[in-house]
Amino acid sequence: MHNAQPWSFRYFQGSRVLHLRADFDRAIPHSDPDARALHLGCGAALLNLRVAVVHEGWFPAVRLLPDPADPALLAAVQLTSAEGRESGLAVLYPAIHRRHSSRFPFEETEIPEALRTALSDASDREGAKLSFPGPWHQQEVLELVEEAERRNLTDHGSDEELGQWTRVDAPSVNTVPDGIPDYAFGPRKRGGKAPMRDFAGTRQVAGRGSADFERSPQLALLSTVDDRPEDWLRAGQAMERVLLLATLEGLSSSFATQAIEWTDLRWPLREPLSGMGYTQMILRLGYGPEGPGTPRRPVPEVLDIQP
Repeated sequence: MHNAQPWSFRYFQGSRVLHLRADFDRAIPHSDPDARALHLGCGAALLNLRVAVVHEGWFPAVRLLPDPADPALLAAVQLTSAEGRESGLAVLYPAIHRRHSSRFPFEETEIPEALRTALSDASDREGAKLSFPGPWHQQEVLELVEEAERRNLTDHGSDEELGQWTRVDAPSVNTVPDGIPDYAFGPRKRGGKAPMRDFAGTRQVAGRGSADFERSPQLALLSTVDDRPEDWLRAGQAMERVLLLATLEGLSSSFATQAIEWTDLRWPLREPLSGMGYTQMILRLGYGPEGPGTPRRPVPEVLDIQP
């Protein structure tokens, strides 16, 4: 959330084990009081790690939340030479470096049904469900996101966090190591129905224009049966697997998390036919420009190597 990058890795060379740890100093407590979004982001980082490990010819044996006494230890990954069922991950490796959030208008071109099915299958493999809402449900989702966006504009806590994690004076990707710089905000929405968060808030950004967005945005809801930290980690891995595959298939993407940040708005997002499941993420997908790269923390800050 907000490119806070709330993770760190520790590698134990002797045992060939990687630990993924949550960095709770980078939490966003007002908008994410239960650290659900933090776990999703760390889950996405874990999926990238698994993809890289398989790409290098190893097999990652993953244990989620291996120590109940240490909630910051989110996963332990044992690198082994044994063959496993991760062969489908290696092909995703090139997309890790290409996938960026795109906050620009997408085309109205419909995503083929076969590709939607492939994206849903990718989510299934990680223990989450990806669904594309029908017209009635999508309209409900869009209205909930709009309501959340209106609330955020007058919510002091949301505004403070947005100010902490957005940069309106960062001319290049190397200026700061985290957050969202203004060159990645995208244009202000002049028209259309795409659920866009305005990261500038009430601030003026020099040279920023406005644009018409999609009249018929293509949204996907990612959900899990339960709503525990383990489910959040699985959802984060599913989200990243979907996004990497979407990138390889020529799709751009962005997130619409506003309604998920409000408890009373999150529950109505659920799948309407069954009424079951917890919505973890709303994805906006489509054919359009790839977003610009955003900052990443230096490797020494996020990776500690032990004997």
